[in-house]
Amino acid sequence: MSNKGPQFGLSREVQNKIDKKYDQELEERLVEWIMAQCGSGVERPEPGRTGFQNWLKDGCKSTMVFKQMEQISMFLKAAEDYGITKTDIFQTVDLFEGKDLAAVQRTLMALGCLAITKDDGCYKGDPSWFHRKAQENRRDFSEEQLTEGKCVIGLQMGTNKGASQAGMTGYGQARQIINNNP
Repeated sequence: MSNKGPQFGLSREVQNKIDKKYDQELEERLVEWIMAQCGSGVERPEPGRTGFQNWLKDGCKSTMVFKQMEQISMFLKAAEDYGITKTDIFQTVDLFEGKDLAAVQRTLMALGCLAITKDDGCYKGDPSWFHRKAQENRRDFSEEQLTEGKCVIGLQMGTNKGASQAGMTGYGQARQIINNNP
């Protein structure tokens, strides 16, 4: 990791916006869940963003930078294989360098929700910590309803609901202003 100086201007504003998305209460819930998942051998992190970041990126196996980054990448690959969508997965630098810890929280939330929903025995902890994802929203339409739906022209299909270009002048011509006051 290279040494980086302080941020100024737009970079600082952007980082401040990202930092505001971090949820301290969510951190506490995620710590409880991870500790329940990992068992009694895991110590509680120091409270706060930096403590949470260091606790997650440590991995309890190595202090070498490239090993920690490799472990984060392996976690992300495993999360994707488990069923987390790519849009819900953070980037390695988000955790390792602390660029966007809110994205890390969102990934862990998505993982917890998916584990609760799958109910495959991988989830440990209080089930109320995460919500179940919707499994199905089945809709049954009769043949009559399906036939009626074929006759409707959606706005995406080109209808303009009676609007026209009547009275418009050609493109590039000067706008005509009519003064009715003598």
